Amino acid sequence: MKSASINDLKYALQDLSAKELIQVCLRMSKHSKESKELLTYLLFEADNELQYIENIKAELDDYFDGIIVLTFSNLLKKLRKAVRIANKHIKFSGSKHVEVAVLIYICGKLKPYVRSISSTALFNLYQRQLIKIEKALPKLNEDLQFDYKEEIKNIQ
Repeated sequence: MKSASINDLKYALQDLSAKELIQVCLRMSKHSKESKELLTYLLFEADNELQYIENIKAELDDYFDGIIVLTFSNLLKKLRKAVRIANKHIKFSGSKHVEVAVLIYICGKLKPYVRSISSTALFNLYQRQLIKIEKALPKLNEDLQFDYKEEIKNIQ
């Protein structure tokens, strides 16, 4: 089955009543955990970006506290998962401010592992996050750019 275009979905949703729209959203959230998380973000967290960033940082802290290293490959998998968690939250917000703040934070968490373990894969994971920061940084206003550049210096 082929998916409808965004434009077709937009017109179809405009024709629905409020009650029908609620039913569609609830049904959609039952099928996918990511859809439910996105709906939660849009309804409860989208209006306060700073609190959302703090929530992401707390979730990442909890994740990193729970990391138990048995082997290097296990550690690498867990660190990649932490980056996936961060990227999922960045995707939900769509904000460059949230993107840069979360990526800087995840780089700060990855830095001790990169320094203590000599691994190309781990180093490349860290470098990709720095590249993402460099691409998103120019899209912020100058004051935020200056603040974040100072934080970037600390994690490099």
